[in-house]
Parts: sequence; structure tokens; C-alpha cells
Amino acid sequence: MHHPLTRDTKPTASAAANWPPLRRFIAGEHRLGLLMAQRRWTAGLYEFLRFGVKQAWACLFGGIAVALMIGTWRFYPPDAALARYDFLFLCMLAVQVVLLAAKLETLEEARVILIYHVVGTAMEIFKTHVGSWIYPEPSIFHIGGVPLFSGFMYSCIGSYICRCWRLFDFRFTRHPRRLNLIALSVAIYVNFFSHHYLLDLRWLLFAWAIWLFGRTRIHFKVWTSYRSMPLLLGLVLVSLFIWLTENIGTFTKTWLYPSQRLGWSMVSIDKLGSWFLLLIISYTLVSLVNAPLKWRGEIAAAGVRRRDAETAGQVSVPML
Repeated sequence: MHHPLTRDTKPTASAAANWPPLRRFIAGEHRLGLLMAQRRWTAGLYEFLRFGVKQAWACLFGGIAVALMIGTWRFYPPDAALARYDFLFLCMLAVQVVLLAAKLETLEEARVILIYHVVGTAMEIFKTHVGSWIYPEPSIFHIGGVPLFSGFMYSCIGSYICRCWRLFDFRFTRHPRRLNLIALSVAIYVNFFSHHYLLDLRWLLFAWAIWLFGRTRIHFKVWTSYRSMPLLLGLVLVSLFIWLTENIGTFTKTWLYPSQRLGWSMVSIDKLGSWFLLLIISYTLVSLVNAPLKWRGEIAAAGVRRRDAETAGQVSVPML
């Protein structure tokens, strides 16, 4: 069987090289890839597993946050001297420091996390003030009644997109101009505040988003070849995942909607649209850090990656 990855394949740049602790595994993964490429079914299985590994690595920050929510809900003593929310805040702060110190997170990712943390916290303060949702437990580290750990929930989204961008080597066809994305994101953010007093323009914002992204395709590399899909579909799928995660957040009573005060129920599917709009804000912030590259075909993209590797003086192969 012919497969793009053969023993004569020249090494190409690897996203694993972005995180120094992973670089030591690049050569070993290449040898494993050569073995798995010998048969069609093993190659298909390996690409599927690689996709899962990449997604897991992209979810590192968010996965830790969800694990802490579940763990503290199940095991944290209710009479502890340190409130649960404050414990969550200190844990997430420590995680942030450890990831940076261990170089498991890049400075660019940290910048996106910080910006989205501020953006999210400002919205949380307003939304809790008008009663959209509540944080039922006490805390010391809070602003306007909003525990500071809540901003990390938004940071997880920015971290995920930023990591995916590198891991899957995103390329785009007909990507919107970033100036248009900024305008849409500002309008979305303003509407989250203004719709409590004025007309809710979310359906107009949905139409605007569809107009901007309707013809955009995202090209991503799982292993040796690029795949593609409509970017709008990708954004909807990520929004669905966030909505499912929000159900975990409310089930663990980390925050609650008014309808959940007397007993837990699934978060309304209407919130999926809100997360889709918030995701666009996060996507825009990441696009300002990682300029969207135009898709010019696999050969051109491979040439760019190889040139980058040679410039960095690395011998790398596609691992993550």
C-alpha cells in the first residue's frame, strides 16, 4: 500500500516543538508512524488516535479546570477554612504558573488567556448583577460578588483555540478580514450587556457571522495529510462541547441559573447560541495573535513548515 509517510519521508516541522518537554518524543513518534503506515487500517486507526491526542493536549487547561470543579464538588470539605471558590482560584493560578514554568504553555497562549480572562470577568460581574446566573457559595477572592476563578472558565476556551491552531497547523480558504471580525466581536460583546435594556440583536449577529464565515473552510493536519471542513461547522461543534461542559459546571453547583436553584436540570439549549457568539470573540482574539494563513495546497504548506524547521535549526517530524 502506498502511504505518504514512508522511510524516505523527509522530516517536517512538528507542532510538538512549540512545547520543549514534548520535543524529546518527536523522533520516537516518527518511528511509530512509519510502523503504523504499513497497512491501511492501522494508518487510519493511528490518524484517529492522533486526532484524539491532539484534542486532549489542546484541552489541557480546560480539562484541569473541569477536573477541579468535579473534584472539589465531590471531595472538598464544606466546613474548610478556605472557601471552595478561593481554593479553585488558587489552584488555577498555580496551574497557570506551573504550565508556564514547565514550558507546557507558550507566552502567546498565556496572553490570550489573560485577555479573555479580563473580558469574561467583566461580563460575569454584569451578568450576575442582573441575575442571569449566580455563584451560590462564599469567597474572599472576588470582584462585585463574582469569584475570580470564574474568569478562568473563559480562559480555557482561548487556550483551547490557541493550542488547536498550532497543533493542527490551521490554514484557511476565504477567511474574513480580521477588521471585520473585530467589528463583529465588539458588537457581540456590547449586545451581551445592552440586550437587557434594548432590543436583543443576537439573530442579526448570527446572520452577520454566517455572512462572514459562510464560505470559509479550515484546513487542518492530523498526520500526513490535510483535511478540511467549513469553519462555521467547526465553531458550532466547539460551542456544543462548551455547552456540555457548562452542564458539568452547573451540576457541580459551581454556578447556577435561576431555574436550577430548586434542583438541577440541563442548561437550556438556547445557551448554545450564546456560547457560539462568545466563541467568535475568543476566535478573534486568537486570530490577532496567530495571523490566519491562506491555504495554498499541501505542497506549499509543507514547504512553509519545512522552511520554519530549518530556520529554527530543528529536525522535526509531525508528532502532535
